[in-house]
Amino acid sequence: MAHGKHIRRKSGRARGAAPQARWLGAFVAYLESECHLAGNTVAAYRRDLTRFFGWLGARDALRLSIRDLSDYVAWLHGQQLAAASIARHVVSLKMFFRYLQLEGVLQKNLAELLGSSRLWQRIPAVLSPGKVNALLNAPAPPQPHWRRDRALLELLYATGCRASEISFLRQRDIHLDDGFCMCHGKGDRQRLVPLGRRAAAAVGEYLEMERPKMAARSPVAIDWLLLSGRGLRLRRERIWELVKRYAARVGAPDDVSPHTLRHSFATHLLIGGADLRQVQEMLGHASIATTQLYTHVDHSRLKAVHRKFHPRA
Repeated sequence: MAHGKHIRRKSGRARGAAPQARWLGAFVAYLESECHLAGNTVAAYRRDLTRFFGWLGARDALRLSIRDLSDYVAWLHGQQLAAASIARHVVSLKMFFRYLQLEGVLQKNLAELLGSSRLWQRIPAVLSPGKVNALLNAPAPPQPHWRRDRALLELLYATGCRASEISFLRQRDIHLDDGFCMCHGKGDRQRLVPLGRRAAAAVGEYLEMERPKMAARSPVAIDWLLLSGRGLRLRRERIWELVKRYAARVGAPDDVSPHTLRHSFATHLLIGGADLRQVQEMLGHASIATTQLYTHVDHSRLKAVHRKFHPRA
């Protein structure tokens, strides 16, 4: 069975001065060519494994005990990483050891015994509808490119798209008259997401009043929907910066990010009575288990449902 670049272990010891570098390269190739993971996901796993190898030092990864691996997780906690970041590190490690097992380098995968400890099951932070409204109205004159920024924020909240998905939207993906856009998610999965009236109006005004001037500054003709001041594609990192800038302007918490608007989108839909399967489809979740996380956010709605339908409420 071929999985990216082959790696083999001879006579109980890995050959070469830096087997970790070869393992990492082979693992990344496997994620890209066999798993077809999104570029941002692959980059995150690469960073996680680089951190793991830094912690490992000269020790042999294939001779680690479950206690050693638990010590690594404890070390991650000591690095003051966010809970979600630690959880992803654990997932990265499990996937890497599973890959080694597929390649026949490792017979027993002890990483599978690492407790997930529900780190990634934390309830996402969401904004109230009032705070979302203030955030979406924050871009205004004389702020440069305020029409683009308002279109950006409206798109994030109206579609629930990730920052990377918004960054790679093209003009042809937007259908304002029909009220929807085509998003390209993880694994290049496509999904149709409705566009509300306010989002469509903000995008339409940006396309008419601001984008042509920005596009004229580009050395080449490009079809990206959201452009930078130089007429290039608005990068994911810049989207994060803009969201945080406007969040600070309206007094939103410091940890607000594009993903906060995605969480708010899903939560507000469920509070309004949307079906979980429909929200799953709009978010582009492969598993409904991921979407179910949002059912724990609004306890008041659950209590109201219980009072209304339970015979002994």
